[in-house]
Amino acid sequence: MKLPGHDAIARQADEHLVTHRVKLPRKVVEHPFRQVAKRVLMALLVLSVTALLVWFDHDGYNDNSDGSVDFLDAWYYATVTLSTTGYGDITPVSDAARLTNIFVITPLRVLFLIILVGTTLEVLTERTREEWRLNRWRSTLRDHTVVVGFGTKGRSAIQTVCATGLKKEQVVVVDPSSKVIDAATAEGYAGVIGDATRSEVLKRAEVHRARKIIIATQRDDTAVLVTLTARQLNKGAKIVAAVREEENAPLLKQSGADAVITSASAAGRLLGLSVLSPAAGMVMEDLIQQGSGLDIVERPVIKAEAGRRPRETEDLVVSVVRGHRVLGYDDPDVGTLELTDRLITIVRATPGSQIAPDVRPLVQE
Repeated sequence: MKLPGHDAIARQADEHLVTHRVKLPRKVVEHPFRQVAKRVLMALLVLSVTALLVWFDHDGYNDNSDGSVDFLDAWYYATVTLSTTGYGDITPVSDAARLTNIFVITPLRVLFLIILVGTTLEVLTERTREEWRLNRWRSTLRDHTVVVGFGTKGRSAIQTVCATGLKKEQVVVVDPSSKVIDAATAEGYAGVIGDATRSEVLKRAEVHRARKIIIATQRDDTAVLVTLTARQLNKGAKIVAAVREEENAPLLKQSGADAVITSASAAGRLLGLSVLSPAAGMVMEDLIQQGSGLDIVERPVIKAEAGRRPRETEDLVVSVVRGHRVLGYDDPDVGTLELTDRLITIVRATPGSQIAPDVRPLVQE
């Protein structure tokens, strides 16, 4: 196992110490700072227009201090008027100035207040709404799928699972990068920003209530730590992890993973198969792309198939799942099919094709 020392692991954890938080999928809206900046500019524009109106008609106003209204006094009057402070030291005295206050400055005052108060109310309402959505999401999330890492492997894994009928609302992505989580939420998944090797981060993803956990990190040592932490929090979830080096697969299984996929060697074997037989490589690639062409699905044995041999069924049976064993279709121990068996078959992909959930670890015979 190619694991760095404890100091290196500690340094890696420190590098990923970010404020972990949950982000729910939402419609793409303008950045809050940009919204506030626009409203501030609008408020300044209203203030400037009001000050200029007063300055252009400064002869129609009276200042109790010196009797005249200069440019600074115009801005002062506009400020206290729009903010409804109204000290009364500067007042409109001419008919034109009073008409301007009635039909122009008063609407500007209302607009100014709407901009300021509206921004505050919107911020408070948005915070309350987001908190309510988060609490509701936590209370209703059960038997979901947690995906650690939203890179190429994690994204492909989610797409494959969702192609079998899993709703996006039942997927939670965990990643230390806020940009990655933004990309995940933009696609409709809930996201948790943080280091998945820390138990508090996985708890925010409700790992203890999850049914499936997919670990698709960039480093094998990180995958080991995440697997250990996830298994400690959830003893019954089905954990599938990906590693780069095949020699690290046994350690992942010892850490609690039910299945370990070696990404580098799997890609290499597919490359080798494609070299020997391009057609066979195309078929294998078709099989692993869920929802198109041919699919590998797991389903229960129906009553009409009980008592028959695997080759006597309508579907192309590859293996038979009996108890905790996976038997080949030609294994003598299979005999005839039983109602408690499950079949792994190759079928033509249809919208109704769906992989049945199975949280039990399977031991290859």
